Amino acid sequence: MTQTLFDKLWQQHLVRDLGDGEHLMYVDRVFLHERTGSIALSSLAESGRSVRAPARTFCTMDHIVDTFPGRGDHTLMPSGRDFIEATRRCAHAADITLFDIGDARQGIVHVVAADQGIALPGLLQVCPDSHTCTLGGLGALAWGIGSTEAEHAMATSTLRVLKPKTMRVNFHGDLPAGVGAKDLILHLIARYGAGGGSGYAIEFAGSAVQALPVEARMTLCNMAVEFSAFTGLVAPDENTIEYVRGRPYAPKAEHWDAACAHWRALVTDADAIFDRELDIDCSEIQPTVTWGTSPEQAVAIDGSVPQLDEESDTRKRGAMEKALAYMGLTPGTRLTDIAIDAAFIGSCTNSRLSDLRAAARFLEGRQVAPGVKAVCVPGSTQVKAAAEAEGIDQIFLAAGFEWREAGCSMCFYAGGETFGAGKRVISSTNRNFEGRQGPGTRTHLASPLTVAASACAGYIRAAGEQP
Repeated sequence: MTQTLFDKLWQQHLVRDLGDGEHLMYVDRVFLHERTGSIALSSLAESGRSVRAPARTFCTMDHIVDTFPGRGDHTLMPSGRDFIEATRRCAHAADITLFDIGDARQGIVHVVAADQGIALPGLLQVCPDSHTCTLGGLGALAWGIGSTEAEHAMATSTLRVLKPKTMRVNFHGDLPAGVGAKDLILHLIARYGAGGGSGYAIEFAGSAVQALPVEARMTLCNMAVEFSAFTGLVAPDENTIEYVRGRPYAPKAEHWDAACAHWRALVTDADAIFDRELDIDCSEIQPTVTWGTSPEQAVAIDGSVPQLDEESDTRKRGAMEKALAYMGLTPGTRLTDIAIDAAFIGSCTNSRLSDLRAAARFLEGRQVAPGVKAVCVPGSTQVKAAAEAEGIDQIFLAAGFEWREAGCSMCFYAGGETFGAGKRVISSTNRNFEGRQGPGTRTHLASPLTVAASACAGYIRAAGEQP
């Protein structure tokens, strides 16, 4: 019987069919972070249970710790130090691998998982973080879970899961200049709605996806959860194999050939049938930016904030009115007429070396506009070191950006840092709901290239539209 890539991965990890669509699945990797890790680890210990596979369980410091140079255990979050210290104590007691503050491998959980080769094609990985689907860009079966599920996965190496339906999203054609993976996913969500992927595991395919570098595929999969999908996947190929090669937790020489043979078989069969398929012509896509408080409230860079009477759905029109009030915008306003107060490059969506390189290529020889606060936070200490070895940090600093330590930072407010109430930020992050970057902060999602261009213009701009 022909199978989709998702069905193959699911079948390979199926322990038992529990009936009514629920399956018991084998978990290869569990990754924690300090915001929820100490809760799961301490609860597990209090129950008298231990981590079943410590060598396959990992933890990093990323969500709460601040990203200022020389940070130590400092955090702006009230009681944040308690989370950090508790996670450190629990991780050591459980004998799991901890990427602590000061460790050269520390960083955002999903970035570190790829950096270190912990996430690999074909593996099932879970983490108490909704953007775990990022790792589908490597061909891993990965999704976010809660702290209680993390406790169960650590104790048993299994999880009880309701199997989702399958969807394939085909991006056809060549990408126009200045258009990248972030623009693809924002275009998809704007076209089909933030709930368009609900109940589905999505495989991203088509010639445009095949042409994407592996890190861009991770950006695409990262925001599958913003489409309400269970997870996102891209089939591994030779680019994936080369990306994984030599990473610390990748298969060693004696196992490498067998691993590659397995990974090359992880493709959707030619005649496999999906529950739903979507087809998108990439020639229609421009750099895309959100105007509202949902990723679906996005338009092309040359577009305008939509008119309310363009929306016939009463519920959506109400959401638009609420978003306009929060964002301080008027229908009909052109995106390029919107001035910004701040620019942020970072997050598990767009903080990898390729993202920083793209922004740096634009920033070289340019300056951030007067009055704009611009911040760049590399996704991991390894990414930061690699960028500094290439001189990328000096380009950012010369342009007027702050250059930070690795972490989640101002992707969201849990770390306690914000741009401020009423401030308008263009951001390479993944969520723009009310208060995401702090109480009253107004967030416009965009690609790192668009963020860099906007920072220099002082207005929302694409890289090819500088004054």
